[in-house]
Amino acid sequence: DANRQISEYRFKLSKAEQDITTLEQNIGRLEGQVARYKNAAENAEKVEDELKAEKRKLQRELRTAMDKIEEMEMTNSHLMKRLEKMKANRTALLSQQ
Repeated sequence: DANRQISEYRFKLSKAEQDITTLEQNIGRLEGQVARYKNAAENAEKVEDELKAEKRKLQRELRTAMDKIEEMEMTNSHLMKRLEKMKANRTALLSQQ
């Protein structure tokens, strides 16, 4: 009976050691996954920061371009008015002659 119990305990010990080994392997695998996920998250944050900076830069460029367009449209409008005045003056001068 004692031998049967010893054999049973040895089997249980062996099984527990196998379970410990399996759990240790799982820990190692999970730690590797955590490290990969952490690196991926850090890279994603870096890319996000770069994209935000690029977006701000592009928005500044867009505002500058829109300001230039507005300025050029005003200049164009002013020049068109001057041209119309010059045409009117020329027409008036030609009609006086």
